[in-house]
Amino acid sequence: MLEEKNDNLQEADGKLEIEISDSTQDNATETSEPETAAENSTTVIETEAENTAEATDDNHQTALDAITNSNAEESEDETLKERHDIPMQDYDTFSLDALVDELKKLINTDKVMSVKDHIEEIKKSFLLQYNHLIEEKKEEFNASNQDPNEEFEYHSPLKSKFDEYYTVFREKRNAHFKHLQTNLKSNLDNRLAIVEELKELINPQENIKDTLKHFNDLRERWKNAGAIPKDKYNHVWNNYHFHVENFYDYLHLDREARDLDFKYNLEQKQKIIARVEELANETDISKAFRELQDLHRIWKEDIGPVSKEHRDTIWNKFSELTKKIHDKREVLFESQRANEHNNLEVKKEIIAKIEVLGTEKVNSHSQWLVQIQKVETLRNEFFTAGKVPSDVNEETWAAFKTAVRNFNSFKNSFYKDIKKDQNDNLNKKMALVAKAKELQESTDFSATTPVMKQIQEEWKQIGHVPKKYSDKIWKEFKDACNHYFDKLKEHKSEENVDEVAAFDNKKAYLDILRAYQLTGDHKTDLDAIKAHIEIWKGYGKVPFSRRHIEGKFNKILDALFEKLSLSKKETEMMRFSNRIDSLSDSNDTRKLDNEKIFLMRKIEEVQNEIFQLENNIQFFTNTKNAKKENSIVLEVRKNIAVHKESLELWKDKLKQLRNLGQE
Repeated sequence: MLEEKNDNLQEADGKLEIEISDSTQDNATETSEPETAAENSTTVIETEAENTAEATDDNHQTALDAITNSNAEESEDETLKERHDIPMQDYDTFSLDALVDELKKLINTDKVMSVKDHIEEIKKSFLLQYNHLIEEKKEEFNASNQDPNEEFEYHSPLKSKFDEYYTVFREKRNAHFKHLQTNLKSNLDNRLAIVEELKELINPQENIKDTLKHFNDLRERWKNAGAIPKDKYNHVWNNYHFHVENFYDYLHLDREARDLDFKYNLEQKQKIIARVEELANETDISKAFRELQDLHRIWKEDIGPVSKEHRDTIWNKFSELTKKIHDKREVLFESQRANEHNNLEVKKEIIAKIEVLGTEKVNSHSQWLVQIQKVETLRNEFFTAGKVPSDVNEETWAAFKTAVRNFNSFKNSFYKDIKKDQNDNLNKKMALVAKAKELQESTDFSATTPVMKQIQEEWKQIGHVPKKYSDKIWKEFKDACNHYFDKLKEHKSEENVDEVAAFDNKKAYLDILRAYQLTGDHKTDLDAIKAHIEIWKGYGKVPFSRRHIEGKFNKILDALFEKLSLSKKETEMMRFSNRIDSLSDSNDTRKLDNEKIFLMRKIEEVQNEIFQLENNIQFFTNTKNAKKENSIVLEVRKNIAVHKESLELWKDKLKQLRNLGQE
């Protein structure tokens, strides 16, 4: 019979799914009536860890509590065990686009609770950045909006995507909780029923073999019973342990079988200690701590008690190693906290720089573009600087927003003044446009022409208008003026016999010019071309309706210039001189004025482009590797040189045109 009991106990040892607390073993042995002990089991029973905690210091208990609390929480929802598989990233350093992409990836995870914390961190980082963006857009709107009845609106496709993905996560999470709540109550009832059956196992009248079989069945049912509420976890487990230990006490009569069971449990716990000793040397502290949690769970739930003589020694060894790993984890946390303080200092410096930029006065649009770029660069640096201590996070964020808001207010005050002037200029130019359109059909040329010229002079004296209206009103004004002066030209050339004769002469001369061949001598050919130009100009003006012949002449000249070995600038200036001479001979002051306005605009555009390029290159040349310029810097310098060459050409043209007006 004893041999049969031993076989069954050995089978039972291999199937144990829980820890049998050594400390409560003796307490249960002292109970003369197991049923009476079972009735008092609703009181939380001291486990092996809790009973021996008196022999350890507070640091030991802190290490043990950290693991116990984590395991209790995971007992409620097993998906939490998988949270370690997905590393928590510093989402504060992500851009809005990157945060949306990361959210989209995480919501496709089957275990929704394993990414819950990650998604909430993503949401927090996204809303911080997005709300900051909204504030900036609203400030820009308030600065530029002239209609007090117009309300601010801003729609972001990125925000719509984020809301869509977060809604999917929320629906998955709610479905998970609903399913979880349904199962937790049922699982708790099943486990309590198993405890009640354990109470009834201690029956001297029952065959020990049948009792052991029933005991193994209960453990198997317990193993598969599922998660229960975390607030019931310790209480239910302790009651279960207590009645398992009572059952071991009931088997105390068979000391040989009990000793075999103790020996087996001691070997299993020694294996765990050996593994924890290896984990104590693991470089990945987070990984070591996660495995330590699992080993504590196995120690508690899968392995039974050991004999009293080994109980304190083996537990103290296990708790010492636990504290060692916990202390290394605390050192890691201290390092992370140090990094957060370093990040805080970096962010404070960034905020200070933005505050300085919010007080520097600049007086031109191009200079403000530089200031805006500086703030944008600092803003990006702030978001990529990393986390700061949580107790100052809100304070730091508020200081950053205030600094940016003050800069924007300072900038907007400058543009408000400019915008007011530009709106005044717009009203003045719109009045001139209306007047030009009113006169464009006039046939009283002697009275209207001076008025139209006066309108053009007034237009030149008016400053800039808002950019979004500039091209539109300029086109309307130019078209109205051109329409009138074209009619004036047609009127003057209707019966001009000399102009008709000039056209006939120029038409005949085109054939001579087409047949002309260069000699190959640069000076000779250049002088010959100039002579052809003088002959052509000597014929005089042609009728307005036949002025296309000038284009044919210029086309032949262009072909001759291309054959000469002139520089690009020389060629361009000769072509320009010929065209300006034609306009001058025709007394077309309107076109000459338009040409002058065009040249001045081109000079301003090229100057602004050069300024922007030179400013951009400072971001590269101010770095540590400034002496060794990369291909981007070289390309920018080359582009600057091209623009400067173009600028000189435009200036030479304007100078020549102004000299013509002084003659």
